[in-house]
Amino acid sequence: MKKTRDVVISVVLIAALLGVLRYMELHISPQSQWAMLLTVLKKGSIYALVAVSMNLLNGFTGLFSLGQAGFMMIGAYTYGILTIPVAQRANVYMYYQGGIVQFALPSILGIVLGGIAAAAFAFLIGIPVLRLKSDYLAIATLGFAEIMKVVFMWDSLGPLTNGSNMLREYPTFKTILYPFIVSGICIAIIVMLINSTYGRAFKAIRDDEIAAEAMGINLAHHKRIAFTVSSFFAGISGALLAMYQTNVQAKSYNSAMTYEILLIVVIGGIGSITGSVISSFLFIACSEWVLRFLDETHRIGEFTVPLMRSGFRKVVFSIIIMVIVLFFRQGIMGTREFSISGIINRLTGKSKKSKGGDSNA
Repeated sequence: MKKTRDVVISVVLIAALLGVLRYMELHISPQSQWAMLLTVLKKGSIYALVAVSMNLLNGFTGLFSLGQAGFMMIGAYTYGILTIPVAQRANVYMYYQGGIVQFALPSILGIVLGGIAAAAFAFLIGIPVLRLKSDYLAIATLGFAEIMKVVFMWDSLGPLTNGSNMLREYPTFKTILYPFIVSGICIAIIVMLINSTYGRAFKAIRDDEIAAEAMGINLAHHKRIAFTVSSFFAGISGALLAMYQTNVQAKSYNSAMTYEILLIVVIGGIGSITGSVISSFLFIACSEWVLRFLDETHRIGEFTVPLMRSGFRKVVFSIIIMVIVLFFRQGIMGTREFSISGIINRLTGKSKKSKGGDSNA
């Protein structure tokens, strides 16, 4: 009964959230000061997925990987290459006689194939790389991401990747609900995986590899699964980011993007799914909207406010991040999770306690 109740309440809340988002999209004009909020929500939902996928690897399996931007790039390029309409390929691949791909797939299939392509690369890379540990694994995966960026910009692959030129003219999402629904479904799948026997094996590997192996857990097999699954969802988030940005260019998927994702995971709490989701929206909101006024020069009468100029926003944002890391070392949520059932149980428990207190009185 409790599970049925929790499911019903969750469905109602999700439907209400989607309804609110759709209402905002229809009633907030592009010229409104709140128009940036829609942009934050779109990008935040995409970053929430890639942050959760990194948390699956770094937080729940204990593998320190920095290749997330590379897998996002693979997903983005796969989506762009496979979904550009045939009629537009001559314009996009103008230096390569229209490219070698002369068909177009539906958007949803392109997104899934973007995840599969990233997972395939992760599986192949994981065979040698996952033998490494800690910082060595991080350096190897970061190096893979940088190498892939150069490969995708290689002129000899131009008929496929368009070389150093951007991919464009592919389908993008027209409504804010699209990235929310896709990211929500993917995060729900990750949560189910974490709560399964595989998830418990991942946590055992994170806590103590020797003890996990003694219990019969195949370390190499489970590490490869975690690495591949994490990369699959990173590829999907890359495809969504390509739809959001309306173009794909390899140079934008740099190491700074990976550091941003890692920072989101740390701020939210390593080992907390809801922490990664919450911190994704907070990070995007602060970096791209709330603090933007700091980049503008302000005057009070004849007095010019010092330091407020282009670039000052990043300075303040860096200071805020330093404060969070110093004083909230476990992040916003730590290892805790926000759940509807937990809130209901607490409210129910409080009500029962209060009733008991009245009767005793």
